[in-house]
Amino acid sequence: MATLFCFGLGYSASHYIHEFGACFDRIAGTVTTREKAAAIAAAGIGGHKVEAFVFDGTDAPAEVTAALMDAAALLISVPPDENGDPVLRHCAGAITGAPQLQSIVYLSTVGVYGDHGGAWVDETTSPSPISERSRARLAAEQEWQALGSRAGKPVATLRLSGIYGPGQNALLQVARGSAKRIDKPGQVFNRIHVEDIAQAIDAAFTRRADGIFNVTDDEPTPQGVPVTFAAELLGLASPLEIPFDEAAKTMSPMALSFYAESKRVRNEKLKRALGVRLRYPSYREGLRALHASGDGSEAR
Repeated sequence: MATLFCFGLGYSASHYIHEFGACFDRIAGTVTTREKAAAIAAAGIGGHKVEAFVFDGTDAPAEVTAALMDAAALLISVPPDENGDPVLRHCAGAITGAPQLQSIVYLSTVGVYGDHGGAWVDETTSPSPISERSRARLAAEQEWQALGSRAGKPVATLRLSGIYGPGQNALLQVARGSAKRIDKPGQVFNRIHVEDIAQAIDAAFTRRADGIFNVTDDEPTPQGVPVTFAAELLGLASPLEIPFDEAAKTMSPMALSFYAESKRVRNEKLKRALGVRLRYPSYREGLRALHASGDGSEAR
């Protein structure tokens, strides 16, 4: 029996299960509350039955440890907390000794590269994270790679760009009137559609990949470009552009840390080593497909 175990049944993991869940005979994972666990147990994910266990980072429930003993593939999307990676803190021993485990995929962020003034970066670029959040991610990446080395199990670290997809995109923001176009000269970033993340996860598991892979689209742009394109698709006026200095006055610390970085992220290794052909190589293909599926229409 091939079992998938997911630490974190969130947006990206759920889309992976929706598309590739049929590859597994058993799917299990964690959420942070009993209410979420009950909802997933009742409804499944994408037509697949999923066993959901509560893991809040304070201990390792016995049912989680038991399920890990059956896991062939392990997907981790739980972020580090103030004390480090909660999965490693409580479950490293069980994962190291899991007898069926063949492949580990850890979802990280391109934020670990830090700011490069709009220059191109790839997997050979030395990380230089700015925010505490990204520094914690880099530390977790290194700890997962070390665990893989000790256990003799491949660990694929997927560094994700800004995630968008169904229910989480510029079309909905424009339609709801919450979209902003923030002008910060020289600031650019990449994005990635959640379906392409699912493709990358599947390729990493299938190839039992080891190492670091940027999971990102082909076309980094300023923040407001996809917003304008989304407005055009919806036949609505694009939001007025706001200077960054003005917008920064009401930004959260997390948003400010995002705007402190500018880089263009290459994805050649994703295509070459994992054989991934992006369905949505830029925001244009992604937003057109979402518009055709109805995203944004219900909020107008």
